[in-house]
Amino acid sequence: MKNYQSLVDEALTRVPEVMPWDLRERLQGPDRPVLLDIREPEEYAAMHIPDSLHVPRGILEAAAEWGFDETEPRLAGARDEEVVVICRSGRRSALAARTLQELGFTRVQSLKLGVRGWNDDDGPLEDARGEPVDPDEADEYLRVKVRPDQMGPDS
Repeated sequence: MKNYQSLVDEALTRVPEVMPWDLRERLQGPDRPVLLDIREPEEYAAMHIPDSLHVPRGILEAAAEWGFDETEPRLAGARDEEVVVICRSGRRSALAARTLQELGFTRVQSLKLGVRGWNDDDGPLEDARGEPVDPDEADEYLRVKVRPDQMGPDS
């Protein structure tokens, strides 16, 4: 039986990953990739990479296509552009990137280590108001907080 991690591992056999420091370097160049943050709205509002496009994972397929209420024109028009998908840790983004590949996106990647890795590498983050987020506060927010009841019966 498959589980969440096996789905991520399977996606990563087809989805290339980009390290945070390599992405920061690319963002300095003339051919900036589309930064696609697929986290939940409250996660994005708390902190995100500046100039990233927010499309929650739950509406990704419709947002990537023309003609839907959820259509995000910047994403729907980016099928042949470099798209870097972003989440907190790099797992959801791998699954979302694989979905975009299945929808015909030709140059999609996942940000390895996600926003956590971006913050660890001192990449800038901003909140919903466009204000800078303190890296130490971001670290606390992004820290894994698995409760005992979430560990499962075999833990």
